[in-house]
Amino acid sequence: MSAVREDSLPDPLPGAVGLSHISAYDWEAADGVCGGSPHVHLVCAEAYVVTGGRGAVQTLTPDGYRETELTAGSVVWFTPGTVHRMVQRGGLRVTVLMQNSGLPEAGDAVFTFPPSVLADPERYAAAAVLPAREGPEAEEAARRRRDLAVEGYLPLRDALREGDAGPLTEFHRAAARLVAPRVPDWERLWRAGALAAAERTGAHLAALAAGDAAHLAEARVASATPTRHGGHGMCGRREEYEIPGTTLPYRGA
Repeated sequence: MSAVREDSLPDPLPGAVGLSHISAYDWEAADGVCGGSPHVHLVCAEAYVVTGGRGAVQTLTPDGYRETELTAGSVVWFTPGTVHRMVQRGGLRVTVLMQNSGLPEAGDAVFTFPPSVLADPERYAAAAVLPAREGPEAEEAARRRRDLAVEGYLPLRDALREGDAGPLTEFHRAAARLVAPRVPDWERLWRAGALAAAERTGAHLAALAAGDAAHLAEARVASATPTRHGGHGMCGRREEYEIPGTTLPYRGA
């Protein structure tokens, strides 16, 4: 069996996905909508598995604005570049699956702050990061962050409704400039997570083709429970798994 890289994550979830459970914020924004902070991922796809309640996800792509209903049993997923905003309409609970085992929490998540904030990395970081992990100060900062993201999001949405994708394209460019310095760190995380998981499958396939089943003797079981309840995520309060290979709390770009 061919070797698997030594820096791979220990016991990652299948496919080295990230995982958290979200109860969408019920805070009302300036446009009267209750929900989370609009944002985008530049590398990672994301999936929502709705486990209870009802709500929606508003999305912006070059094809336009869309609102997709979320009810128990729904599965919705979207690719990098999709601006998304989780909407709360009554007890919405979602299990979130992310590509690349926590890479979004390492910075692959850019809020739709106004252009003046996106253009200044220090100002962006100050607006994005939370000063505390829990308590009134954290909640106030998370709400302020959400409101600033909605402020920048509404012009993008309105332009798309008028058939103008230009502001969204400019936002994508600004987001890419903002995260560019972090890409080497992202690549290391990707190699240790998703790439290593794919290479491991390749090694197993090669071994089986050669009649070698030795890797089956390495079978094992792993388990985990949330290490923190009610964390302040981008979309809502989160059940977080703060272990390698899952979703770590967001601490700013």
